[in-house]
Amino acid sequence: MENYKGKKVLIVGLGKTGFALINLFNHFQADIKVTDIKPIFDLNKAVKRLKKIKPMPQMTLGEHRDQDFIEADIIVYSSAVNPHLPQLQRAKEAGREVYSEFDFAYRNCNKPVIAVCGSLGRTTIAHMIGFALKLDKKNVFVGGTSSEPFSNYLLLPDKDFVDYVVVEVSPKQLQTLDNFSPILAVYPNIDEKMADGRFKTAGEYIETSLKVLRNLGPENNLIVNFDKLSSNSMLRSCPAQTYWYSRRSFVKMGVITEIQGTHFHDRRIHSNINYHSEFKVNNMRIVGQNNRENLLASITALKALKVSDKSIQECIEKFPGIPHRMEFVIERNGVKFYNDAKSETMAQMAESLNNLKGPIILIAGGKDTEQMYEGYADVIREKVRLMVLVGECKESMNRIIGDSTQTFLVGSFDESILLAFQKSRTGDTIILCPGNDSTDTFRDYDEKGSYYKKLIFQL
Repeated sequence: MENYKGKKVLIVGLGKTGFALINLFNHFQADIKVTDIKPIFDLNKAVKRLKKIKPMPQMTLGEHRDQDFIEADIIVYSSAVNPHLPQLQRAKEAGREVYSEFDFAYRNCNKPVIAVCGSLGRTTIAHMIGFALKLDKKNVFVGGTSSEPFSNYLLLPDKDFVDYVVVEVSPKQLQTLDNFSPILAVYPNIDEKMADGRFKTAGEYIETSLKVLRNLGPENNLIVNFDKLSSNSMLRSCPAQTYWYSRRSFVKMGVITEIQGTHFHDRRIHSNINYHSEFKVNNMRIVGQNNRENLLASITALKALKVSDKSIQECIEKFPGIPHRMEFVIERNGVKFYNDAKSETMAQMAESLNNLKGPIILIAGGKDTEQMYEGYADVIREKVRLMVLVGECKESMNRIIGDSTQTFLVGSFDESILLAFQKSRTGDTIILCPGNDSTDTFRDYDEKGSYYKKLIFQL
């Protein structure tokens, strides 16, 4: 890597990625300045954290000053920052080095990169691939999110011994990424609804999502969801070695002789990549239709990477899921515990409940907002044997959906877990699925889910 000691580095954005970059360039002994458009009173926690860093970076908050960008040698910005920011354009015109965080990390990564693209399911697929590779005795880094930025790879003390870097790549990250060429790319879906203010049209969003295809050749692998993307001409015409996966049977669809890949047939997962393999799914730990699709995508990628069938089968049975997203925690006295703290709307709660087999004990509630509870009584009545409500909104929830099942209101979060376990029977599933914002008592869903898991292990 280049020597960045003494270089003037401007970091744009003070989120989790921004702090990862500060940590990185502090390690490089660079002269760091940070800038964020948010005013200082919106960044109190971030500023307090900055003041603890030695040496403390210079700060420009509440505005982006042209002078800061022009004076810097290198500017690195997080994916949350719009790449069309005028100051970034002026810095480029002035000859400064300007990179997105992802671009900077990729330029300095000399290991094979596996990219999980598309709109939804990226995190689960990336972590599942990484989990199986580790079972197969490979050294792996998994990242590409704000929780684990790609640039954290550059700080690994053993990065020279890493075999694969698995990253999830959002369309936002691809906007300014022109020379990205992973050894394998996965496309589970492309959802036009994900197009937001960063893209002028749905067409621009789709075109950006598929940008990786430009740099794939016959030596690369491409994994695609047959059920959702088989009609996409760009994916079909890509020169990379393409493998498809489907929740439906290739045999019944009549395409088994036409395509290579992975499909669900006769209650097992079959894959004809490199050689024929069959995998049992009756002991699959994670639940839900989306996760079954994510598993198919991961198995297809792993088969293309020539991971052993033993490691893949072990991954199916042991992968716990992503923290706070239908995460399997533990089974105690015949009772399974799931952590779904990230489901902070009633619609998300309903989807999670529909993905579980009963009987269910539901722990719900949180901040009292303008959340609507009407229309969810039926799913509670059908799926939930017992409901424990806690938090500011417990009274409001109880009035609307409390009669749908046996319901208890408790005074503290600790009490909700204890009561749920006391009322449980062998075969029950206890799930934390708030259906509401977690900030009545906790900093965010991450803190709530982590505390939930801590309490479970203390039972």
